Amino acid sequence: MGARAGGTAVVVGAGVGGLATAVGLRRAGWEVTVLERRAALERYGTAFGIHPTAQAALDRLGLGDALRARAVPYRGARIRRPDGTVLAALPLERIERKAGRPELLVSRPYLIDALLAALDGLGGVEIAYGQHLADPASLGADLVVGADGINSTVRTAHFGERSRPCQVGTVAWIGIAGFETGRYGETWGDGRFFGMTPVEPGRTNWYAAVPAATAAAGPATAGGPAGATGPGESAEQLRAAFAGWHDPIPRVLAETEPATWIRYEMRHLYPALPSFTAAARVALVGDAAHAMTPNLGQGACTALLDAEALTRAVAEAGPDRLPAALRAYDTERRRSAQRVAFGSRNLHRLMTARSPALRDALVSLLPGGGGEPAA
Repeated sequence: MGARAGGTAVVVGAGVGGLATAVGLRRAGWEVTVLERRAALERYGTAFGIHPTAQAALDRLGLGDALRARAVPYRGARIRRPDGTVLAALPLERIERKAGRPELLVSRPYLIDALLAALDGLGGVEIAYGQHLADPASLGADLVVGADGINSTVRTAHFGERSRPCQVGTVAWIGIAGFETGRYGETWGDGRFFGMTPVEPGRTNWYAAVPAATAAAGPATAGGPAGATGPGESAEQLRAAFAGWHDPIPRVLAETEPATWIRYEMRHLYPALPSFTAAARVALVGDAAHAMTPNLGQGACTALLDAEALTRAVAEAGPDRLPAALRAYDTERRRSAQRVAFGSRNLHRLMTARSPALRDALVSLLPGGGGEPAA
């Protein structure tokens, strides 16, 4: 995407989708301002799965090498029962064979830093922190991009409450263990699940979820996803919820400092938006457009795909044909992203089934299944 004369853009939100959009617009020659409500970007730790399609989007944005410098491949992951019995393999090897490159995992702080470094190298982008936007209509720019998450002010200003954050009845935790487990994938139990992935040498990314009715609330914390809280008294409750599950799950929870855990209530955007664009100059990307449950691990990927598709459409059309560019973006991304969100929500229902016997029997029919004994 070569630099060319562009217009002016305001990107609301400095998460992955917002920063990637700023990179793409700046490469297209646009003057870009990023507004971020936080006083500084928070680098809470977790791992993002980056699918090959999102890796290709990062390549087109000029960020592929920075991703690969710190990412690790994700292979050999399994779905297990709480006793360790293997139900099926996650389809990572099939994805790699089809795409010619593996699924990658990268720490969120590194990806944020790589995006900031790219903006710094391009120059001409202002990131204004501590900006609490009350009226998006007051923004005097040719293009306004809402990348401000599930509670998007930009979305609400243009679409009202027709699509809004909805709870799914599950509370999740994420954390980083200070050792490599060597056993990766997800374990599905009765209404709850636990996952482990590599993230970088000497560390393991983990995530856990339990029904909201059984999860104690913790005090609020500044970092983490929207709606996140600190562990509070829930640390021992979470450990108890997974006591007796196969190794190394209890050890991961026992040896990870609860003060570093992030707890949040899973939510998604419902019903789906009728458009990702409005008013001939407004576009939504990432969670602002299609916040989804994390079960498919596609939140960061869809945000990156949105950012690349939007900035490519804008670059090809130029500032004088912005409405046409926004229509092209909506056509390319809306149905695709909403299908992913729908699939993730359905997978969440499957993973959190309270009567798992039938579910486990069906999952064992998948490739790599068959109920292998615990290793």
